[in-house]
Order: sequence, then C-alpha cells, then structure tokens
Amino acid sequence: MDVEIKILEEVTNTYAVIYTNQISEEVLQVVEMIGNIPGIITAIEEEKTIVLRPNDIYIVRVESNKAIIYCKEKKYTSKKRLIELEKILKGSFMKISKTTIVNLNYITSAEASFGGMMCLVMKNGCKDYVSRKYLPDLKRYLGI
Repeated sequence: MDVEIKILEEVTNTYAVIYTNQISEEVLQVVEMIGNIPGIITAIEEEKTIVLRPNDIYIVRVESNKAIIYCKEKKYTSKKRLIELEKILKGSFMKISKTTIVNLNYITSAEASFGGMMCLVMKNGCKDYVSRKYLPDLKRYLGI
C-alpha cells in the first residue's frame, strides 16, 4: 500500500482519503486504525515536518512565544498554539500551568515545592511546576 501525506496550511480538520479499486481486508484495517487515532500533531525539526502521535509526546511547553514539544530524546517546534494542541491532545494529557501540558503516562514523580506548587519529573528527565490553579486536578488524578 502506498501512502502520501500532504500538509496544507488552509486545512483546518485532518482527514484521510483512500483510493482503491475494491474494499479489501487491508483497506478495512487501515480505516479502523485511522479512526482510532485521537490526534496527530505535526512539528518542525530544522526544515523537516515531523508527524507525532500523542504517545510520542511527554510535555508541550510555550517558550519564547512558540509551542515546544518534548519527546523522549528530542524537542520540536509546533506552528500551533497551546490551546489548539490541548484540544488535539485529549485523554492522557493535562494542563499544569498557563504554558504547559503534560502526558500523565510519563510522570515519574511529583514533589512538593515552594509556594504551594508541585514539581513534576517526567520519564525523559524534563521537570516542570504545577501552578496552584491546576494543582487540585492533578492531585485528584494522582489520588493524593
């Protein structure tokens, strides 16, 4: 099966088109697989566009007015705003401050910090602070 991805800035909703001469088992599997993906994120690395799935992403943080996506070993820049990424990254993601979203599956530890805040340590070594506004939701998720 051949696959072609076209990135068009004017497209607001991602959609897939499959060209085939018959509906085979392979086509049905692809349709089922695509339908189960909650969101695909495109990011920039140097001059390449990278396609990321939600489980590739550890943290999304706004730095210097740009959304930076931290993965296991690399970080990428997104053209989307944090609020747009938050809508795409549902389920296992939670906003922990005005500028940060984390993947709850990759939290290693949570430590009490100054001023009633909490510091999260992620499996890739990244650290970020949970602001007091978002702390009750995180505590409820962690069961503390």
